[in-house]
Amino acid sequence: MINSLKKNKKGILLMLVSSICACTGQLFWKLSNNGNIIYLLLGFFLYGIGALVMLYAYRFGKLSVLQPMLSMNYIFTIILATLVLKEEIGLLKIIGILIIFFGVIMIGGGDDD
Repeated sequence: MINSLKKNKKGILLMLVSSICACTGQLFWKLSNNGNIIYLLLGFFLYGIGALVMLYAYRFGKLSVLQPMLSMNYIFTIILATLVLKEEIGLLKIIGILIIFFGVIMIGGGDDD
């Protein structure tokens, strides 16, 4: 498991950056619903940066390891919704976050080559 994480480390880190950019871009889209064009444009910019980083990340790891890293989007989205939008996070969401997190770690560490 550790060898897989080391071997794909750069790709995994880039995929996490991609996820953060995409989630933040989507948050700005949500915040732009009152007509704020700056938030809308910033959202498109961040989402686009996330997509470009994701494409670049595929150069540094196996697809079967890196693609599931995008599941971290769900975790980052819940964290941003809680911090910025003041949404409630209940026990089921916490359990879901933990399941996703451990699943991503297991898949990231599952490169047997």
